[in-house]
Amino acid sequence: MKVVKTDTAPAAIGPYSQAIVSEGLVFASGQIPLSPETGEIVAEGITEQTERVMENIKQILAAAGSDLSKVVKTTCFLTDLGDFGHFNDVYGRYFQNTPPARSTVQVGALPRGALVEVEVIAKV
Repeated sequence: MKVVKTDTAPAAIGPYSQAIVSEGLVFASGQIPLSPETGEIVAEGITEQTERVMENIKQILAAAGSDLSKVVKTTCFLTDLGDFGHFNDVYGRYFQNTPPARSTVQVGALPRGALVEVEVIAKV
């Protein structure tokens, strides 16, 4: 097992790793729209928050020796499924060719008041 840690994505805000690499797979912890520089939520809207989340995921995958084209499964959490269309528009730009398997659920709340959180499993 290898712990992935990079300064180009937000630091963990609890007792967990940004990602773990094990047996050829990257298990990335859920990412919320935190700025890597400030550790604060980047914006109020779902579009901007989703873009930040996806950029954070790209950085973690790169640090693990992977990238978005190798993502096999995502789990997406939204505080309001009414935002699903706007979320999907941004998410789809990051997974244009072969979208991974995905689950999307509405949750009561996310850390720091985020509107969206995404976790991924990818091949190395």
